Amino acid sequence: MSRILKGFNLRPEEVERTLWMFIFYMAFSMGMTWLEASSIALFLSEYGAEFLPWIAVVTALTGSVMGATYSWLQRVLPLRTLVVLVPTAMAAVLLLLRVGLSFSNVLILNLSVLSLTIFLLRLWAEALFTISELNTAIAANQLFNIREIKRTYPIISSGVLVADVVSGFALPLLLLALGGETAGLHNVIVVASLMMIGGCGALLYLSNRYEQAFPNTVGRIQSIDQVELTSRRIRGPLKRYTTALVLFFVFAQLLLVLIEFQFYFQLGERYDAAQIASFLGLFNGVLGLFEITTQWFLSSRLIERWGVFLTASILPGFIVLLSFLSLTQIISLLSGLLFLKFFDELLRYTLIASTGPVLFQPIPDYVRSQIQSMRGISDPIASGIMGAIILFSLWYLQRFYPGSPDLRNYFFLALTVFFGVIWIYSVWLLRRGYVRLLVLSAERGQLSGANFDLRALKQAVIGALENNSPEAEKRSCIELLSQLYPESVAEVLAPLLRRFTPKLQYQSLELMLEHPDPNYLGDVRELLDASVPPDVLAVALRYVWLTESDPKLDQLRRYLRPEVDATVRATAGALMLRLGSPQQRAEATQTLRRMLTHKRERERVKGCEALGDAVHMQALRLYIPDLLQDPSLRVRQAILEAIAATRIEEYYPSLIRGLYYSSTRESSMVGLVRLDNAVLPQLVALASNAHKPTVVRIQAWNVIGKIGTLEALDQLVVNLTASWGDTRRNILQILLKLPYENGINAVLDRLDGRRGVEDLVDQELILVGKLHAATLDLPPEELGGLEADLLRRAIEDQQSDAIDRIFLLLRFLYPASAIQAADFCLRSNVLGSIARGIEILDNTLDIPNKRKLLVILDKRPVLEKFQALADLLDREDTDRLAPSGRLRKLLDSSDYLGDWLLACCFHVARRYRWSIAPDKALGSLRHPTGFVREAVISYIAMASPRALYKLLPLIQTDPAPLVAAQAHVLLGHIEEQRRIQGTSTPAFMPSGTP
Repeated sequence: MSRILKGFNLRPEEVERTLWMFIFYMAFSMGMTWLEASSIALFLSEYGAEFLPWIAVVTALTGSVMGATYSWLQRVLPLRTLVVLVPTAMAAVLLLLRVGLSFSNVLILNLSVLSLTIFLLRLWAEALFTISELNTAIAANQLFNIREIKRTYPIISSGVLVADVVSGFALPLLLLALGGETAGLHNVIVVASLMMIGGCGALLYLSNRYEQAFPNTVGRIQSIDQVELTSRRIRGPLKRYTTALVLFFVFAQLLLVLIEFQFYFQLGERYDAAQIASFLGLFNGVLGLFEITTQWFLSSRLIERWGVFLTASILPGFIVLLSFLSLTQIISLLSGLLFLKFFDELLRYTLIASTGPVLFQPIPDYVRSQIQSMRGISDPIASGIMGAIILFSLWYLQRFYPGSPDLRNYFFLALTVFFGVIWIYSVWLLRRGYVRLLVLSAERGQLSGANFDLRALKQAVIGALENNSPEAEKRSCIELLSQLYPESVAEVLAPLLRRFTPKLQYQSLELMLEHPDPNYLGDVRELLDASVPPDVLAVALRYVWLTESDPKLDQLRRYLRPEVDATVRATAGALMLRLGSPQQRAEATQTLRRMLTHKRERERVKGCEALGDAVHMQALRLYIPDLLQDPSLRVRQAILEAIAATRIEEYYPSLIRGLYYSSTRESSMVGLVRLDNAVLPQLVALASNAHKPTVVRIQAWNVIGKIGTLEALDQLVVNLTASWGDTRRNILQILLKLPYENGINAVLDRLDGRRGVEDLVDQELILVGKLHAATLDLPPEELGGLEADLLRRAIEDQQSDAIDRIFLLLRFLYPASAIQAADFCLRSNVLGSIARGIEILDNTLDIPNKRKLLVILDKRPVLEKFQALADLLDREDTDRLAPSGRLRKLLDSSDYLGDWLLACCFHVARRYRWSIAPDKALGSLRHPTGFVREAVISYIAMASPRALYKLLPLIQTDPAPLVAAQAHVLLGHIEEQRRIQGTSTPAFMPSGTP
């Protein structure tokens, strides 16, 4: 089973939802296919093809009305009701229209009921298609989060392709079974309606089975990003790219209407209604087989091999070619239109549909959804415009060129060629703006790393680098290319080196060194003879002598002279030390020794950098201890990086110690990341040692995250599940910051998908429930004083920390913008803003305990919040306890409590002289935080001075100054009391206890 799921790229928890959505979409699409075929056949029989443009014109109006009505219903009806009710009601209307078809001889206002019903039926079929697509997308977006839908929606969307095959081949048989020609067409509408209603049953099951995914509240509130977006104008490259994108889809829709008109016009002139319906059924069946084959086995391969823009040009290219062949009568008109319709349907719903996500990818996240939604407006308007063009053309040709059907056919074919050429031009416009937007997105940190057309990107980057673009833009292009296409960097950049500025040359050569290629040595060698800055010359030397199969190291001697710049001299010395003969290595060693012991700081820094390139330090490693203690910070940083580059294990502790000091922390982190998995055990040991400084532990976790290997990610996820409090929060933040969602994917892969993340959310909710129980059992009216007030405040802070961690966990499942917007609103003290945050979460989350989370985030009484979480807690946690019992119960969960809350518990126990289990007190004496140990010592001083007297000699040497000072004071106080009284108070600890 796991292999099957892996083949479909699904996770186990996604199977049921995907399957039921597929069933709904397939059943609904089967009904839609039967309805479309029968409605077109009836329409052509009743009105003829010349009236088809009126459908397009009216659809432009009704489409906008239907979209507005659907949006209004979202504010009136709960989403759970809306997604089921709307398609069901629209499918049920077909039954009423079927009744209207029975009144063939009845007139209303001099209009035949049959004719009016057929027109409404065709119009309703168009409206059903628009609303069903919108409704399906909304339902899928509610059931699946943004990461799940990338895996599941291709499978769901293939339901329409399967429906085309099944319903297409079944339609001729269905017509025969339902009464033949006219009666069969009428009765097919009933079967189509029932099939669609049956499909809605699957959606009804989903809305009840996963009710947490469908809010039962009325209305939807936009996130902050969406609200701010309404006042933000789209300018510059984004506006130009958006214009080209809208133009692309507008002309796609124009050609769809134009080709459909010509195709159905020819069918209407040659066949009757039943023949048209049967033909369309078989046509859709055969077409569906080709669509499934193309979508499953060809689309992705074509996009990968040819690139998105060439792939997007295939359909308009076919349209222009076939229209031209029909226009020149190389192929017959009917054959040309048949092939034109076939290839339009085949490529439009496979290749064009597959390129859509890639075309929208460069658009920043905050505006992408709004631009995508513009298609819901542009497509109906484009259909209306095309319908009006066709109507005007028919009127014009009929008036001025009556009796010339061939002229009419040629005119529309010529119009198809014209619009096809403009469609190809829109693809060219998109290609021009593609890389510019990607660069802008990368500069703003909004590049997600998925769904890029690398072929087109590579071509666009070359064009940008060859043109007179600003240097900053060229630097961004080079960086973007290195991230997405690292192995082809030299192929693109080497021919352009001589035309670059020194900064661009240095950047290019550094990136080319990561994947050196001997084929481009000639381009780099030209820089050695040119007048370039020392840093460019140095990196060029490295590229040439490290790439050549037989380097001539004698040529490097001229760069070892003292008058040569230190950067070039150090590079030449490192290369000779790395590749040279014993005599050459001796010369290089002498040169680098003089640099490492030179009085000038720059000489020592460059010498240390050269050690990193030398691979083996050999005799020069004798200077490392002195360099680690060098008064120059730059020298110490350079030698730490050199240690990492040469992997000298005996000095790994020096790299670790570098994390303790702010001056060397950055260099130490760079070096440790360079060591990769070799230093991972030491880093994990340091990061998980609670007795080490917090800032050092955080930096150790950061280094593990930056290492980014599978082993490093495994350690982060393992410690995420095993840790609590600040450690868990720090690990969550590190995982969320990893590029290309590597941290998010690592957590989902290693925790069995979203269920593992939901379990972590439940853990935090359980902790919040225990803290609410403590709040109820430790009220101010029963427990007064400063210590009790501090305890209650610490409990509130711990609740806030747990909620912060919940919001971090939610970002592993949902878009960060929505979660951050909700968090921002909930931090406000304004009730309206809090309600808005709750509403955002209600419309975003689909976790099983969503309702519980919304209750504790709302401004509700503590008792109500506790009752909402009660079923997650153990029975002992839900019982009301006396304040002392609740405090002891709270200490039973001491492993999950924050340091300050734990300290407050002991201070309150001391204040009210409550007894605490000895093992809890003694265990807390080993707590890594000093003020917790100080609170425990204060409690023991009250509860058992004799036991404290025996413990004080052991804690006098405590590393925390506060604890050590407290121990000395208490020791003097106890000794004074013993001298005065000659007795001691009873101890809860046996006298022999150490």
